Amino acid sequence: MMTYKETLDYLFNKLPMFSHIGAAALKVDLTNTILLCEALGNPHRQFKSIHVAGTNGKGSTSHSLAAILQTGGYKTGLYTSPHLVDFRERIKVNGQWCDEQFVIDFTQKVIPLIEEIQPSFFEITVAMAFYYFAQQQVDVAVIEVGLGGRLDSTNIITPQLSIITNIGFDHVSILGNTLQGIAFEKAGIIKPSIPVVIGEALPETKSIFKDKANNENSPIIFAQQTRYVVNFNAEPHLLTIEVAVNNTNEHETYQLDLPGLYQIKNLLTVLEATSQLNKIGYVLTRETIKKGLCNVKQLTGLHGRWEMIQKDPLLIVDVAHNEDGIKQLVEQLELCTYTHLHVVIGMAKDKDINGVLALLPKQATYYFTKAQIPRALNEQMMQAQGKAFGLIGNHYATATDAVQAAKDHATKQDLILVCGSVFVVGEFLGLGLS
Repeated sequence: MMTYKETLDYLFNKLPMFSHIGAAALKVDLTNTILLCEALGNPHRQFKSIHVAGTNGKGSTSHSLAAILQTGGYKTGLYTSPHLVDFRERIKVNGQWCDEQFVIDFTQKVIPLIEEIQPSFFEITVAMAFYYFAQQQVDVAVIEVGLGGRLDSTNIITPQLSIITNIGFDHVSILGNTLQGIAFEKAGIIKPSIPVVIGEALPETKSIFKDKANNENSPIIFAQQTRYVVNFNAEPHLLTIEVAVNNTNEHETYQLDLPGLYQIKNLLTVLEATSQLNKIGYVLTRETIKKGLCNVKQLTGLHGRWEMIQKDPLLIVDVAHNEDGIKQLVEQLELCTYTHLHVVIGMAKDKDINGVLALLPKQATYYFTKAQIPRALNEQMMQAQGKAFGLIGNHYATATDAVQAAKDHATKQDLILVCGSVFVVGEFLGLGLS
């Protein structure tokens, strides 16, 4: 019998991981996931589910919905990826990670099948999550898509509700380099007669979603057409948003413990999702929704979304890693008060690095670094590309070194931002540097 550490070593090293090696780890059909789940008794058919896709915001949306469902008394599964610090973050029930022994036992159970069909790491983790949720007899599970939608391993489920948060440029080598092409892949989660909520629709993508929904006879709801934001107030720990319902005089104020400005768009998506869930038999009251939204971090353990780690100097971490995500960060920075900005950044090679660097403020000191994964861009190359865009700073071999250097150089009135990669943020949080 393997230990937990030995089990993780087996999973991480035996199976191809997208987070480590990129597109080479992907299996471009659902065959392996179907075979795995058939061998396990089709656990995905033993619980109700909500499916969440999108370029940005799907993690926050998934966690927010899970928090609301938990607050409403539903035993709630939550599957997300990648993890920041511990593998078990991916598979939670009511905010609690699955236990180490379950991971060990499951892996032992499927090793013969792994040897036979050679699945990817993601295919195994999806099957593991479905098996755990069935075993735990959850009332409902919120399932976040890994990448794309149409051919994503999670797409073997038939959910009660589908959600697509937004469409932007990310993973273009896999999903396509047009918004229409990316939207087509994300729209693949729309199932026959299952309602779908679209968070943020662009002129280029709206018809893609409408056509797919019409073909599947699926009710389609555009969240931005049902509600709008009247006002908001951002504080380091709290985001207060006043929302109005279209064609009524109804106004409601929500307080979110996820203070990133991009949560404004996510909130409209989440509110419409709760409305649709109420229509199909869930009971999610206004009070339940409000209480869930102001306790997302506590209830689900979400981290890395404009998260304040310390004051004096203010240290913020955010997993933004593509153009849309960085645009939102830059907007947030414009609302912050500080003397000087220090940016710790590392990125994966397959991201639009130039697109991101072009958006970042030049009036800052940069600390270029890399995550300890093969996909990471070398820190010296990162520094050279940054310099081409007028971003000046030194390079550091690890996130630990980079953050420590930023802290050494910052005054109490400064702001340190760690961003560019889920894995850079995860390594920093895992080391607990403060």
